[in-house]
Amino acid sequence: MLKIFKKRRNVFITLLHQQAALALDGMDVLKAYLTKPDQALADQLTSTEKEADEARRILIDELNRTFITPFDREDIFALSRAIDDVLDYAYSTMTEIVILKVKPTEYMVRMCSLLRDATFELMMAIERLQDHPGVASEHAQRAKALENKVEKVYREALADMFQEIDSIKQLVNVMKLREVYRHLSNAADRGDEAANVLADIIVKTT
Repeated sequence: MLKIFKKRRNVFITLLHQQAALALDGMDVLKAYLTKPDQALADQLTSTEKEADEARRILIDELNRTFITPFDREDIFALSRAIDDVLDYAYSTMTEIVILKVKPTEYMVRMCSLLRDATFELMMAIERLQDHPGVASEHAQRAKALENKVEKVYREALADMFQEIDSIKQLVNVMKLREVYRHLSNAADRGDEAANVLADIIVKTT
Protein backbone atom coordinates (compact mmCIF):
# COMPACT_ATOMS: atom_id res chain seq x y z
CA MET A 1 0.00 0.00 0.00
CA LEU A 2 2.81 2.42 0.85
CA LYS A 3 4.28 1.99 -2.63
CA ILE A 4 1.14 3.52 -4.13
CA PHE A 5 1.76 6.81 -2.33
CA LYS A 6 5.54 6.85 -2.73
CA LYS A 7 6.68 9.82 -4.81
CA ARG A 8 8.29 8.77 -8.06
CA ARG A 9 11.80 10.09 -8.55
CA ASN A 10 12.04 12.68 -11.31
CA VAL A 11 13.69 11.42 -14.50
CA PHE A 12 16.39 14.10 -14.38
CA ILE A 13 17.40 13.20 -10.85
CA THR A 14 17.54 9.57 -11.94
CA LEU A 15 19.76 10.42 -14.91
CA LEU A 16 22.02 12.69 -12.86
CA HIS A 17 22.33 9.97 -10.24
CA GLN A 18 23.29 7.52 -12.99
CA GLN A 19 26.01 9.89 -14.17
CA ALA A 20 27.34 10.34 -10.64
CA ALA A 21 27.33 6.58 -10.04
CA LEU A 22 29.36 6.05 -13.22
CA ALA A 23 31.79 8.77 -12.15
CA LEU A 24 32.18 6.99 -8.81
CA ASP A 25 32.82 3.70 -10.61
CA GLY A 26 35.45 5.45 -12.70
CA MET A 27 37.18 6.86 -9.63
CA ASP A 28 37.26 3.41 -8.03
CA VAL A 29 38.88 1.99 -11.16
CA LEU A 30 41.40 4.85 -11.36
CA LYS A 31 42.36 4.35 -7.73
CA ALA A 32 42.95 0.66 -8.39
CA TYR A 33 44.97 1.55 -11.49
CA LEU A 34 47.15 4.03 -9.62
CA THR A 35 47.80 1.41 -6.94
CA LYS A 36 48.69 -1.26 -9.51
CA PRO A 37 48.69 -0.20 -13.19
CA ASP A 38 47.02 -2.83 -15.35
CA GLN A 39 45.72 -2.77 -18.93
CA ALA A 40 42.47 -4.45 -17.93
CA LEU A 41 41.78 -1.59 -15.50
CA ALA A 42 42.66 0.96 -18.18
CA ASP A 43 40.19 -0.71 -20.54
CA GLN A 44 37.54 -0.75 -17.81
CA LEU A 45 37.95 2.98 -17.18
CA THR A 46 37.72 3.67 -20.92
CA SER A 47 34.47 1.68 -21.08
CA THR A 48 33.03 3.52 -18.06
CA GLU A 49 33.90 6.89 -19.58
CA LYS A 50 32.08 5.97 -22.80
CA GLU A 51 29.06 4.73 -20.87
CA ALA A 52 28.96 8.01 -18.95
CA ASP A 53 29.11 10.00 -22.20
CA GLU A 54 26.06 8.09 -23.43
CA ALA A 55 24.23 8.76 -20.14
CA ARG A 56 24.89 12.49 -20.58
CA ARG A 57 23.65 12.39 -24.17
CA ILE A 58 20.40 10.81 -22.98
CA LEU A 59 20.01 13.47 -20.28
CA ILE A 60 20.51 16.28 -22.80
CA ASP A 61 17.99 14.67 -25.14
CA GLU A 62 15.46 14.48 -22.30
CA LEU A 63 16.21 18.10 -21.44
CA ASN A 64 15.56 19.20 -24.99
CA ARG A 65 12.26 17.31 -25.17
CA THR A 66 10.88 18.28 -21.75
CA PHE A 67 9.00 21.52 -21.19
CA ILE A 68 8.74 21.38 -17.37
CA THR A 69 11.79 20.41 -15.30
CA PRO A 70 12.09 19.95 -11.50
CA PHE A 71 14.58 22.83 -11.34
CA ASP A 72 16.23 25.25 -13.76
CA ARG A 73 17.27 23.49 -16.95
CA GLU A 74 20.49 25.53 -16.91
CA ASP A 75 21.32 24.03 -13.52
CA ILE A 76 20.54 20.52 -14.75
CA PHE A 77 22.84 21.03 -17.72
CA ALA A 78 25.61 22.57 -15.60
CA LEU A 79 25.47 19.80 -13.00
CA SER A 80 25.51 17.11 -15.68
CA ARG A 81 28.48 18.74 -17.40
CA ALA A 82 30.47 19.11 -14.16
CA ILE A 83 29.92 15.47 -13.19
CA ASP A 84 30.89 14.38 -16.68
CA ASP A 85 34.06 16.46 -16.46
CA VAL A 86 35.05 14.78 -13.19
CA LEU A 87 35.08 11.41 -14.95
CA ASP A 88 36.71 12.87 -18.06
CA TYR A 89 39.62 14.10 -15.96
CA ALA A 90 39.89 10.72 -14.25
CA TYR A 91 40.15 9.17 -17.69
CA SER A 92 42.67 11.75 -18.91
CA THR A 93 44.77 11.13 -15.79
CA MET A 94 45.07 7.48 -16.78
CA THR A 95 45.80 8.25 -20.43
CA GLU A 96 48.49 10.80 -19.49
CA ILE A 97 50.19 8.23 -17.26
CA VAL A 98 50.26 5.81 -20.18
CA ILE A 99 51.37 8.33 -22.81
CA LEU A 100 54.01 10.00 -20.64
CA LYS A 101 55.14 6.68 -19.14
CA VAL A 102 54.85 8.01 -15.61
CA LYS A 103 55.02 5.81 -12.57
CA PRO A 104 52.07 6.54 -10.23
CA THR A 105 53.04 8.16 -6.93
CA GLU A 106 51.61 8.05 -3.44
CA TYR A 107 50.41 11.63 -3.95
CA MET A 108 48.33 10.50 -6.93
CA VAL A 109 46.78 7.71 -4.88
CA ARG A 110 45.95 10.12 -2.06
CA MET A 111 44.40 12.67 -4.41
CA CYS A 112 42.37 10.00 -6.19
CA SER A 113 41.16 8.53 -2.89
CA LEU A 114 39.88 11.95 -1.82
CA LEU A 115 38.31 12.49 -5.25
CA ARG A 116 36.59 9.14 -4.96
CA ASP A 117 35.09 10.15 -1.60
CA ALA A 118 34.03 13.55 -2.98
CA THR A 119 32.33 11.86 -5.94
CA PHE A 120 30.47 9.59 -3.53
CA GLU A 121 29.24 12.66 -1.64
CA LEU A 122 28.01 14.21 -4.90
CA MET A 123 26.15 11.03 -5.75
CA MET A 124 24.54 10.98 -2.31
CA ALA A 125 23.59 14.66 -2.63
CA ILE A 126 21.73 13.88 -5.84
CA GLU A 127 20.17 10.80 -4.23
CA ARG A 128 18.69 12.97 -1.45
CA LEU A 129 17.93 16.04 -3.58
CA GLN A 130 14.23 15.41 -4.17
CA ASP A 131 13.04 14.17 -0.78
CA HIS A 132 15.66 15.46 1.66
CA PRO A 133 17.27 18.67 0.35
CA GLY A 134 18.75 19.50 3.75
CA VAL A 135 20.64 16.21 3.77
CA ALA A 136 21.64 16.79 0.14
CA SER A 137 23.15 20.12 1.18
CA GLU A 138 25.26 18.40 3.84
CA HIS A 139 26.62 15.94 1.27
CA ALA A 140 27.43 18.80 -1.10
CA GLN A 141 29.35 20.58 1.65
CA ARG A 142 31.32 17.43 2.39
CA ALA A 143 32.21 17.19 -1.30
CA LYS A 144 33.55 20.76 -1.19
CA ALA A 145 35.59 20.03 1.94
CA LEU A 146 37.16 17.01 0.25
CA GLU A 147 38.01 19.14 -2.79
CA ASN A 148 39.98 21.45 -0.49
CA LYS A 149 41.90 18.44 0.79
CA VAL A 150 42.73 17.40 -2.78
CA GLU A 151 44.19 20.83 -3.45
CA LYS A 152 46.27 20.59 -0.27
CA VAL A 153 47.78 17.28 -1.39
CA TYR A 154 48.31 18.78 -4.85
CA ARG A 155 50.39 21.59 -3.38
CA GLU A 156 52.33 19.10 -1.25
CA ALA A 157 53.08 17.06 -4.36
CA LEU A 158 54.32 20.10 -6.28
CA ALA A 159 56.52 21.22 -3.40
CA ASP A 160 58.01 17.76 -3.08
CA MET A 161 58.72 17.50 -6.81
CA PHE A 162 60.84 20.62 -6.93
CA GLN A 163 62.93 19.81 -3.86
CA GLU A 164 65.85 18.31 -5.75
CA ILE A 165 66.39 18.67 -9.50
CA ASP A 166 69.95 17.89 -10.48
CA SER A 167 69.57 16.97 -14.15
CA ILE A 168 67.54 17.56 -17.28
CA LYS A 169 66.16 14.03 -16.97
CA GLN A 170 64.81 14.80 -13.50
CA LEU A 171 63.32 18.05 -14.74
CA VAL A 172 61.54 16.27 -17.60
CA ASN A 173 60.11 13.75 -15.14
CA VAL A 174 58.91 16.58 -12.90
CA MET A 175 57.11 18.19 -15.83
CA LYS A 176 55.41 14.88 -16.61
CA LEU A 177 54.33 14.39 -13.02
CA ARG A 178 52.99 17.92 -12.81
CA GLU A 179 50.83 17.29 -15.88
CA VAL A 180 49.25 14.23 -14.26
CA TYR A 181 48.72 16.04 -10.96
CA ARG A 182 47.06 18.87 -12.88
CA HIS A 183 44.43 16.52 -14.28
CA LEU A 184 43.58 15.29 -10.79
CA SER A 185 43.41 18.88 -9.55
CA ASN A 186 41.10 19.77 -12.43
CA ALA A 187 38.85 16.85 -11.51
CA ALA A 188 38.62 18.30 -8.00
CA ASP A 189 37.74 21.72 -9.40
CA ARG A 190 34.91 20.23 -11.43
CA GLY A 191 33.66 18.34 -8.40
CA ASP A 192 33.64 21.61 -6.49
CA GLU A 193 31.62 23.20 -9.29
CA ALA A 194 29.12 20.34 -9.16
CA ALA A 195 28.73 20.88 -5.40
CA ASN A 196 28.15 24.60 -5.98
CA VAL A 197 25.45 23.89 -8.56
CA LEU A 198 23.77 21.51 -6.15
CA ALA A 199 23.84 24.20 -3.46
CA ASP A 200 22.22 26.66 -5.88
CA ILE A 201 19.51 24.15 -6.77
CA ILE A 202 18.72 23.53 -3.10
CA VAL A 203 18.46 27.27 -2.36
CA LYS A 204 16.16 27.83 -5.34
CA THR A 205 13.84 24.91 -4.59
CA THR A 206 13.45 25.16 -0.80
